[in-house]
Amino acid sequence: MDLGVIEGFYGPLWSAAERRGVVARLAHAGYGFYHYAPKMDPCVRTAWRQPWSDADTEALAGLAASCRAVGMRFGIGLTPLDAPAPLTERERGDLSARLQQLNAIGIDELVIAFDDLRDEAPGLAARQAELVHWAAARSQAGRVVVCPTYYSDDPLLDRLFGERPSGYLADLGAALDPAIGIYWTGPKVCSHRITRADIAPIAETLQRRPLLWDNYPVNDGPRMSPHLHLRAYAERDPELAQVIDGHAINPALQPSLSCLPALTLADVYRDGSAYDPSAAWHGAAERMLGPALAQCVAADLTSLQDQGRTGLSGAAIDELRHRYMGFDHPAAAEIVAWLDGAYTAQAIPTDA
Repeated sequence: MDLGVIEGFYGPLWSAAERRGVVARLAHAGYGFYHYAPKMDPCVRTAWRQPWSDADTEALAGLAASCRAVGMRFGIGLTPLDAPAPLTERERGDLSARLQQLNAIGIDELVIAFDDLRDEAPGLAARQAELVHWAAARSQAGRVVVCPTYYSDDPLLDRLFGERPSGYLADLGAALDPAIGIYWTGPKVCSHRITRADIAPIAETLQRRPLLWDNYPVNDGPRMSPHLHLRAYAERDPELAQVIDGHAINPALQPSLSCLPALTLADVYRDGSAYDPSAAWHGAAERMLGPALAQCVAADLTSLQDQGRTGLSGAAIDELRHRYMGFDHPAAAEIVAWLDGAYTAQAIPTDA
């Protein structure tokens, strides 16, 4: 299975060092690609016409080099929010300039993301396909992936961004070159369970195997950010390998802690029907955290993941904070910072 990371959350940006740490740890577990597309980087989305600074460009080029050094492909996502089709001369110039910067950084894969957008103009699928093909022709990326506006069957998307056009996904699949990948999150935006039976119909609709965008362990937004998503992957059918083009995780706001469940996803596909979430989690925790810290996190899983920061008393927070301050490990430092309220995430905008 082609495993990867889609850094696509709403919330505080990771540092360059944090991204390199995630890349190094997950490459050893067999992860094959990393897509940089954080919603809160304005140059990715809200100010997509604006080029990155020299320092940010250098950092992204360094991340690309770090990925290649451990055998991972590197991609960057771009959301041209207000670019119409057919493209005007201005949009062609702006988009061409951004693609030139991505080419200079050195990307292996290009992601054009239309997610979480409201666009009620007619011909949505045709307009998006035209823009994607135009960008693909000017990109040096070896693969292009699209995230549709409606990236799940979940009616939540229709409530937030307007009712999806009739036949949108079938039209998009028919219009896009078969070599272009399409992201899909499963039956829900944040799917508790994803099976082969869930994916087979959408693969037929899109006329290709989708690239699974798995919204776990992501914990962005005001509802999820008070909780740490640490448990092993469960309810993921190993037979997904037969109907998807790859499996990408959208990580949590905490980079080091994200790696804990991410390591267990590799076990899902390696072990198949013999996969044991509990055994996979304990094995990953001991390897990543060491026995003592792994034991603490295991004992506190209910507090950290289920109760969450807003469900804990002040005394409980103080006790947890004191406990994890005793460990010299980035994962423990992230737990302390989370207890202190350092990780916050805004609500998904509905009028983008």
